[in-house]
Amino acid sequence: MTIQDAYAAAVAAGTLHEDPAQLGVLPELERIRAALSVPVKKSGFFRKTTEAIPGLYMWGGVGRGKSMLMDLLYDNVDAPKQRRHFHAFMQWVHAEMAEARKTGVDDAIKPVAAKLTSDIRFLAFDEMQITDITDAMIVGRLFEALFAAGVVVVTTSNRPPNDLYKDGLNRQLFLPFIELIKTRLVVHELASDTDYRQGRLAGSDRYFTPVNADSRTAMAQVWHDLTNGQSETLTLHVKGREVVLPHFHNGVARVPFFELCGRPLGAADYLTLAENVRVLMIDDVPQLGRQNFNEAKRFVTLIDALYEAKVQLICSAAAVPEMLYIEGEGTFEFERTASRLREMQAADWGV
Repeated sequence: MTIQDAYAAAVAAGTLHEDPAQLGVLPELERIRAALSVPVKKSGFFRKTTEAIPGLYMWGGVGRGKSMLMDLLYDNVDAPKQRRHFHAFMQWVHAEMAEARKTGVDDAIKPVAAKLTSDIRFLAFDEMQITDITDAMIVGRLFEALFAAGVVVVTTSNRPPNDLYKDGLNRQLFLPFIELIKTRLVVHELASDTDYRQGRLAGSDRYFTPVNADSRTAMAQVWHDLTNGQSETLTLHVKGREVVLPHFHNGVARVPFFELCGRPLGAADYLTLAENVRVLMIDDVPQLGRQNFNEAKRFVTLIDALYEAKVQLICSAAAVPEMLYIEGEGTFEFERTASRLREMQAADWGV
């Protein structure tokens, strides 16, 4: 089945709405699918290919359908493949490099690249972003090895290649990688006027109270609508600590309240979370007060970080925002949090 046929079938089934911007990128996706359907012979580390297959760098605003289109391609590619969120992929790379160093190798990137290229022919990344110079240097050399071995890369991003690692430390060292992207990947802007993720989040779909069977069912339905039920674990590393998001897919995370606020986390942890998540679902926010004052303080800090970063919040809670914290020290300060919780329920929040 061609990508155009798969897209048309989804539109006919009502799971997708036909979008001119999405239709415009389908030929690129089909080009890659068709090229990957042709078997290739392997010889050692490098693949014997008659011609390199250009990949795709698909960028655009949040909710325009980039991840959906990449998944459409991924599901229809019949070749050894792997799909990863970019942040989770880089965590895996760092872990593999640490293991390689234990063996005494001089260059820890080479065995990681060899492992990847021996296992896959198609690598799909979601939400490419570079936030530190270490990742900037690693990803450049790793992609060179992937391209040399004939691995086809497709990635999504919220920004064009020239804006990757913008204003970063020693960014001039990263510029060759940007040129490599533009040389080996077709750069395509998905310039849709519609934010489909926002459209799936009406104001009534963001805050469920009280916490009971109905609210849990509603949260499960929202999660399925946003992720199609797909999930992976994402671990954020912050100053030697780990913040584990047990359910994550395409920028949407779902975490129980006590995983975020029942542990000794602080502003740095929540700011890192806000940088890596565009929609956060929090389950089972309890009644707050003097009996769980520390958890309440962390919740206030968390909401501040999400609010400033314009992260969309969906939660189930024991009470409406104004009645969530009604006694004990900090009730006055919580009024601002309650106001922000109300504001974040608006249909246009985060747009």
